[in-house]
Amino acid sequence: MKIALAAGCAAMLLAGAARAEVTGPWDNGFTSRNVVEITARADRVYAALGEIGRWWSNDHTYSGSASNMTMPLKPGACFCEALPGGGVAHGTVVLAWPARGMVRVHAALGPLQQLGATGALTWEIKPKAGGVVEVVQTYAVVGLQPAFAKVAGAGVDGVMHEALERFERYVETGKP
Repeated sequence: MKIALAAGCAAMLLAGAARAEVTGPWDNGFTSRNVVEITARADRVYAALGEIGRWWSNDHTYSGSASNMTMPLKPGACFCEALPGGGVAHGTVVLAWPARGMVRVHAALGPLQQLGATGALTWEIKPKAGGVVEVVQTYAVVGLQPAFAKVAGAGVDGVMHEALERFERYVETGKP
């Protein structure tokens, strides 16, 4: 278990150090913020968030297959992953507001769950001119040891950045 945790943390740290946008580091946590513009209708972008098993990376799953992941867009719904004989609850949908283009999930993703941390992962969909929507993804994490909090933000941001880029490609092309 310690090896898996260390490997997961190392992967998170290496994943996005060059493109980190950690906007709110503090003693026991951080906030990651990523933004993309997608050419699609806002209602389609919102619905695609709930199709997480089609755009999330296999590399950031327990099962090795993102197709095992589900996230119904309704309060109380589980952002879950099926595993042989079991599963993992990555988080709980706490806000699903199509009229405002917002989804929020309380989640401690990957090795953060094992560390006892918690986080709020939010997507905001903002229509712009010309059939484009801006998607702002923030992930605020708290409950980390101070030394780890200082270095973890960039890696987590890299994973979240990759997820949002895959989401953008999925909405625009049907493939992440």
